[in-house]
Amino acid sequence: QLQLVESGGGLVQSGGSLRLSCAASGFTLDDYAIGWFRQAPGKEREGISCISNSADRTNYADSVKGRFTISRDNAKNTAYLQMNSLKPEDTGVYYCAAAPVLSIVHSICIMAGHGSWGQGTQVTVSS
Repeated sequence: QLQLVESGGGLVQSGGSLRLSCAASGFTLDDYAIGWFRQAPGKEREGISCISNSADRTNYADSVKGRFTISRDNAKNTAYLQMNSLKPEDTGVYYCAAAPVLSIVHSICIMAGHGSWGQGTQVTVSS
């Protein structure tokens, strides 16, 4: 069974940093692309970053570009999202997802195929 578990969320002041982890179990992560998504209260879930299975392609939403960095360590079966210069508008539940197919079209991550979602981790940025 494909499982993803996010961790590393919490409460941080504006300008601070957090590092989210996405640990996979039940499958080999290096066969899958990883995407990070977030959902703010009252808003739809949005994609914020993605990375190909070999890490040769990455993409970021304009709202996080230059502040967030996606990475992965396939040997540890884990992906990461380093978040710096956090703003109150970054508050939300952050989810990771794995899928076997990734396309980056017009700077938008498109993931397809049978994969998995994590349960989410809360990030709260205070002003």
